[in-house]
Amino acid sequence: MSARVCIVSFEDWDGMEHAVEVSAETLYEAAALGLKEFRASEFAEEVAPGRAVRLTVTVKREEARHQVGVQQLEDWLRGAGKSPREQALKQRIREALSAGSVDAERKRRRPRMSSG
Repeated sequence: MSARVCIVSFEDWDGMEHAVEVSAETLYEAAALGLKEFRASEFAEEVAPGRAVRLTVTVKREEARHQVGVQQLEDWLRGAGKSPREQALKQRIREALSAGSVDAERKRRRPRMSSG
């Protein structure tokens, strides 16, 4: 399977839509990479999607659109892979999400410069 360009988006509590573009081979990989980007964003403290949020994945080339719950994604990642390929994919996605969490935490701890 080849990677496809996808738009991962969600609507925050104020009704604002947030979107990022990722390249992924599967729906869950796209959702995970999008979640990683949202969590690493400079706006993560204000708009990072929680477990109840539904992520929308739009495949650009095919114009297909899918929704994945964050909890559904996390449950899928915790489950065993059905094949060695799926097990490797889940491991790669888990590692990507873990790295994103560390990056986001570093950004939050960085002192902010004050103007004036």
